[in-house]
Amino acid sequence: MLKNSKTKGAGVKSAKAVAKTTEETMKPSFWSGWWGEGPISVYLYDKRKKLDLMKDEIYEAKSFIADAEHSLNESEALRTVYTEGEFIRSVLFVDVGKEKGLDELDHLRMAGFRIAKWAESHAVDKILIPTLKEDSERKRTAFSQGLHHADYSFDKYKSEKKKKKELTYFFIDEFIFDDDYQSSLFDGIRLAKDLINEPGGSLTPKDVCAMAGSIAKQYKLSIKIRRTAELKRDNYNGILTVGRGSKNEPAMVTLTYKPAVKSANVKGGAGKVPKLALVGKGITFDTGGICLKPQDKMWEMKSDMSGAATMLAAIQVIAALKLPIEVTTILCLAENRPGENAVLPGDIFKAKNGKTVMVENTDAEGRLVLIDGLAEAADLGATHIIDIATLTGAIQRALGTSIAGLFSNSDELAERIKTAGAAEGEKWWRMPLDEEYSEGLNDKVADIRNITDGGPGAITAALFLQEFVKKDIEWAHLDIAGTAFTTKGYKYTENGATAFGLKTIVETAREYSQNGKK
Repeated sequence: MLKNSKTKGAGVKSAKAVAKTTEETMKPSFWSGWWGEGPISVYLYDKRKKLDLMKDEIYEAKSFIADAEHSLNESEALRTVYTEGEFIRSVLFVDVGKEKGLDELDHLRMAGFRIAKWAESHAVDKILIPTLKEDSERKRTAFSQGLHHADYSFDKYKSEKKKKKELTYFFIDEFIFDDDYQSSLFDGIRLAKDLINEPGGSLTPKDVCAMAGSIAKQYKLSIKIRRTAELKRDNYNGILTVGRGSKNEPAMVTLTYKPAVKSANVKGGAGKVPKLALVGKGITFDTGGICLKPQDKMWEMKSDMSGAATMLAAIQVIAALKLPIEVTTILCLAENRPGENAVLPGDIFKAKNGKTVMVENTDAEGRLVLIDGLAEAADLGATHIIDIATLTGAIQRALGTSIAGLFSNSDELAERIKTAGAAEGEKWWRMPLDEEYSEGLNDKVADIRNITDGGPGAITAALFLQEFVKKDIEWAHLDIAGTAFTTKGYKYTENGATAFGLKTIVETAREYSQNGKK
């Protein structure tokens, strides 16, 4: 049997995973009836390569694959197969190689996603999941993730909600994989997506603070919330500067997870487990401030708190999994909008580290709130800091909507993040932190300004942040401006928030908790 027979906790509210032996599924009684009674059997293949990916091949199915160009016109093609002349089997042929540019695991995620969507649209309530050739826990987990991704929808504001038929997935073997991990991960993905998809008018910094408080209580995290008075007292002036124009009070939320049992025996004696800090940009709505954004698609700026949502979800997942690593999450929350008290272009404030900052452009606000989070992480003794933000349009122009930017002062940390992302279907491209470009940040009045006169905007934004990172801390900055939100669909997200980066962050923390520093 599977470790957990029901995958309900992983976000697939209507789906169940049930193990069946091969002998049971080969009985004609198991296949009695048509769609509503007997399950649809899934058969995975690669159309371009004409490869069969099943461990237990159905001889009669191979003729379909051999002539796939004519017999299997759709990427999900339902066909009737007469198995050994004894009984009829309804087989859904799924082209795993349909999408270009994906690795093997992400092809399996997409296959699971498309199968679940096909079942939903065809009112199918039973799906039989086969055994793959060279099966492994990673492959099975990836396939299962696709099924779970397909279940998410943000229909809170729909007057008529789409009713979903209960789907049951049968596995024909007794292969065991970590369903507790899946359950915790997809609880986090659902949390992040719900927060990001919420309209800006109904999700203020105060609302995020309340959500953080609930999560802290549920998972026994310590929490500290600084609002205007506390931010002023502790000299966190970046968040205050950005939030000045809004009636909705800015805040910084610090949550800390301390494991009951620390990782005493790191594998291979690689080194001490780091003290990890996760910093998230949380601009709950970004109008651009006095430097107002164009009105076209400004509504998408509700997603400018994707970094904070991702890091809040990450610490929830880490706590749920009880990973043996201390993690602190810092949410830098503000609403950037014009108002009688809004910051003006040319205004100067003093940062926590004593440097003065000239705000040349009020729409380059994300970096201003993040420097407070970086300072808080350092003060709490973090050895490793990862910040994540929808920071620059420049990163989207450079890398598009499928790959996110990675900047780091540590080769080891950067490699960990890239490796974790590759394992989880999230692509990162290491970008340079060339100090030649930092000269453009020099200001004639203040110590530093928040933009440069042209140049590589994503790089100069990262260089700005680096000015506020203590020299002995390993730090990575993740720019997800191009990957955090989609209106055209991206892999297993049809619309809206993608939660891009969450799986990478969790996997990075898990890897550190198991293997420590190299």
